[in-house]
Amino acid sequence: MKDSFAKTAESLRQSFKGYLRSLNRWLLNTPERALLEAYQAAQRIKSIEDEHFDRKKISSQSAKYTENVMSYWQVYLNKNLTIIKIRLAEFQLSRGIVNISNSVLLEKLKVIDEVVERYAIKDEIINNSPLESTSQLITNNRNVIKRQPKSSNINIIDVKPPTQTNGVIPGSIGRTIHKIQEDFAPQTEEEFIRNYRISKSRTIIALRFLVILIIVPLLTQFLSKEFLVTPILQRVRGDNITQIFINSDMEKEALHELYNFQQSLRFEYLLNQAPPLSSEVIQEKIKDKAVEISEEFRTKSNSNLGNVFADLISLFSFGIIIALSKREIVILKSFMDTIVYGLSDSAKAFLIILLTDIFVGFHSPDGWEVLLAGLAEHLGLPASRNVIFFFIATFPVILNTIFKYWIFRYLSRLSPSALATLKEMDE
Repeated sequence: MKDSFAKTAESLRQSFKGYLRSLNRWLLNTPERALLEAYQAAQRIKSIEDEHFDRKKISSQSAKYTENVMSYWQVYLNKNLTIIKIRLAEFQLSRGIVNISNSVLLEKLKVIDEVVERYAIKDEIINNSPLESTSQLITNNRNVIKRQPKSSNINIIDVKPPTQTNGVIPGSIGRTIHKIQEDFAPQTEEEFIRNYRISKSRTIIALRFLVILIIVPLLTQFLSKEFLVTPILQRVRGDNITQIFINSDMEKEALHELYNFQQSLRFEYLLNQAPPLSSEVIQEKIKDKAVEISEEFRTKSNSNLGNVFADLISLFSFGIIIALSKREIVILKSFMDTIVYGLSDSAKAFLIILLTDIFVGFHSPDGWEVLLAGLAEHLGLPASRNVIFFFIATFPVILNTIFKYWIFRYLSRLSPSALATLKEMDE
């Protein structure tokens, strides 16, 4: 037994050393590999410019293509720019660990910088377009509300009606004439199309980034668990009998299942549905069932431990996406603001009541208990009722306080009518 354990330990030690050597080689080659992929993406962009855009940047001003053709080239451009962005970030990160100095690398960096600088205007068009974003509108509304006088001083302020002007022609007629002139201006159609394309580009980026935020962590969790974490755990834990259960709840569940099997054999015998069995046969059946239960719970234990490490890897991948996507986060926030603040006051009040009732309402403790028990089972932790009840007694209360403070502090200024509707629906 000791020799077998020593051989297993030595095999694991050699495998671990092999993993370390492979990781070391991969880390040493990371800067050159990342820079090479970024350089190849830049070369692909330059080849498209040379062949189809007369050595100019990929845009509708450089060549006369139809909208569908330009959409194809734009997708190709965005794909390669994303590769350059990710690989440069990988190169900068790995370069801080591995010291490299090569004139060839500097030439590649120069080519990449030329391409990146040529398309830096793309971010400016998306982020600084003439369309005023919803967040800017909200900020302006906040500033206007802050400059409004107190309610007690309203009577002493001379407020001019909107239509009152000092000229002969009312201001509303002048604004109408100005609007008609703008509609017939030669650049109006181009401006409308430009604004439409910018809005469409923002929506596509926001939806694509939202899908990435959901799909990538889930896919990372599944793949890392199936192909990395679980095989390592199976080799480390092996068939050790003392490592079947990782908590007391699983052991109790296994013993309860074995006890039910024993009682089912006795029940079938008492109902004359099974022939009488000798004690040796009964013990053999119970032993086979115990082995089956042990294999089942060993697999379940490996799965629970794998969930812990796979969730950490998934969380790390989510953090990398957030760190490398500052522009996409700004666009997604603007997109969500447009949706939320575009809702009617009744819809806003309905959503607020729905969220508060789900998370901090009268029936929310049952939902929190099911959620926490499921999370404990997912991670292989014992579902301690004391911990669960303590969490339910504190966290929803804190969350309720935050909700009320947000409603009092911000909703009353952002949308007073929604707050009034909320009070009426709540009453």
